[in-house]
Amino acid sequence: MVRGKVRMRRIENLAHRRVTFCKRREGLLKKARELSVLCDAEVGVIIFSSQGKLHELATNGNMQSLVKRYQGDVVESQMQNRALQSKVAEPGICLVREEIDQLQQGLRSMYGGGAGDMTLDKLHTLEKSLELWICQMRSAKMLIMQQEIQFLENKVKEQNELMNMCSVFGGSPYSTHPVSNGNCFFSI
Repeated sequence: MVRGKVRMRRIENLAHRRVTFCKRREGLLKKARELSVLCDAEVGVIIFSSQGKLHELATNGNMQSLVKRYQGDVVESQMQNRALQSKVAEPGICLVREEIDQLQQGLRSMYGGGAGDMTLDKLHTLEKSLELWICQMRSAKMLIMQQEIQFLENKVKEQNELMNMCSVFGGSPYSTHPVSNGNCFFSI
């Protein structure tokens, strides 16, 4: 006899829900024990029932030592991730800081009475940075303008298609009443 597919939703009948919980809990714990024996793995399962009762399984020791090991691994993993992220991000951060320093110095010189305290090299560096940023801003502006043009072209194309469809079936595309000659129903 083939068992039907079980729909994953809450079981409304309390007695059926408790029986299902007990059977599935035992099945889950059995699979955890099998995994531990077959693969020589440390397995820990913690289950809280709907009444708040704790059910746990810890192979190869107790649950406290397993949880401590898990917490230690999580903390170590987080520290490794942070160290890796800082190593990867460090060169970029340094470049951004240098650029900010250059701009701040340039602004101080401009608003503080000119570039009297800046050397020629610093002025050239500032000029190149400003030219680069102007170029980037122009590129971003052109990209936005191209996207707007494409959007408007698509809109005009859609309106032309609508007008062509209505002219084929008769009627105005700008009519507030639907055209009902049996073929076309448009209202705008």
